Amino acid sequence: MKYIIKFKKTGVICYTSHLDIMKVFKRSFKRAGIRLAYSQGFNPHPKMGFAQPLSLGYRGYDEYIEFETAADWNNMNGQEILGALREIMPEGLTLVSIKEAPELKKTLASMTVAAEYEIRIPVSEQIEGDARSLWNQYMGQERITALKKQKKKKEPVVIDIKPKIRQLAFNPKDDCLVLNAVLDAGSESNLSPELLIDTVISTLGLDCDRAEITVSRLELQFKE
Repeated sequence: MKYIIKFKKTGVICYTSHLDIMKVFKRSFKRAGIRLAYSQGFNPHPKMGFAQPLSLGYRGYDEYIEFETAADWNNMNGQEILGALREIMPEGLTLVSIKEAPELKKTLASMTVAAEYEIRIPVSEQIEGDARSLWNQYMGQERITALKKQKKKKEPVVIDIKPKIRQLAFNPKDDCLVLNAVLDAGSESNLSPELLIDTVISTLGLDCDRAEITVSRLELQFKE
């Protein structure tokens, strides 16, 4: 049977890498006595995967992991699986719900098209203008260029990120500037929030330590 678990990643575990979170889930399935199906071939691996990796330090409130149990294993139903995993998950990984997905033909990763983020930049004293004027100053540019690192190339390339920004709102608060953004995400088109942060800071002339900026992924959006 195929299942999808929705979970949250908050607190100090946000500083645990994507690969290590994958190991946490693998070990948790084993400790809970849940036998996963494995791929075929020379190097078989369990059939499980995340909808989208979450960058180190980001909070996630709408995260998904899909997995498939072994064909000859039916010791627990979905709710029993969820309960068994909840008992052994570390603090900060909160399992919200589980559902059966026998009809799922594609992976969630291949179906992801966008992600919604909340980005909090603690620079309220430097902000001049209201939300509309800030939006115009940034989105009013013909092109919003950023340097993007390439996996196979040493030199970064210049890209225009504006077409990858689906929605963007600037909300000055008492102690920070809050960005609410929906960005392309997935295998077809993807925009890292880091590039949005870099270009907003440079365009608005802000002075802020990146370590003080918080990023939360609020929602993943999928193809229908």
